[in-house]
Amino acid sequence: MRKIVLVVLLSLPVVLFSQVPKGFSLVKDTAAFKQKMDTQSKIINSIESDFSQEKYLSVMSEKIISKGHFCFKKANMLRWEYFDPYKYIIAINKDKMYIKDNGKVNKYDINSNKMFKSINEMMMNTVQGNLLNNKDYKARIYENEKQYLLELSPLQKGAKDFLKVIQLYIDKADYAVVQVKMIEPSDDYTSIEFTNRKNNQSIDETKFILK
Repeated sequence: MRKIVLVVLLSLPVVLFSQVPKGFSLVKDTAAFKQKMDTQSKIINSIESDFSQEKYLSVMSEKIISKGHFCFKKANMLRWEYFDPYKYIIAINKDKMYIKDNGKVNKYDINSNKMFKSINEMMMNTVQGNLLNNKDYKARIYENEKQYLLELSPLQKGAKDFLKVIQLYIDKADYAVVQVKMIEPSDDYTSIEFTNRKNNQSIDETKFILK
C-alpha cells in the first residue's frame, strides 16, 4: 500500500516557509484571489496538456526527467501517461484507479481506502487550482508580475508522512496551473511543468479506463 501511495504522489502534486520566496511578494487580498480561482475552475470542464516531470532524489547524482501527456475531465476523471523514458499510465475514473506498468494493469477501488480517497481529492483539486477549498491544507499566497505562487501545507498526519509542501505556480493571465512542485519531508521533490494546454476540448471517456 505504501508503495502505491508513493507512486501516485510522485507522479503528480508542514511548516510553511517563513520567508517570502525570491521574486515574489505576499498577496494581501486573498479573498479576491480565491474568488477568481473558484470562478475559473467552474468554467473548466476538461484539460489536455503535455508535461515534463523533474524528480530530485538526494541519493542520486542526477535528476530524473520524464515526459508525457495529461488529461482531465469533469467529474473526477484523470490520466497521466508517460512516454519518455518509460511507458507508464495512471488513470482515475470516478471511484476507480488504474495503473498500467509494463503492459500489466492493476485496478483499485478509491473509496475502499481513506488514503486513496485523500490522494484522489488532492490530485483533482490541484489540477483545477482549487486546493484553497480543502480544509486539510493551510495556504499562503504570493505573487510576482506574471504568476501567483500558492503554497499549501498538509494538516493531517498521514499526508505529512509523505508530503512537506505543495507549490502551485499559477498564470495571472488565465489562472491556469502551469507548474506543480511537491516537496517531501526529506526535501526530495517532484516538479511538473505543463505546456501546450488546451481547455474544454472533447475527450473520449475511454481514455480513463485501462485494459
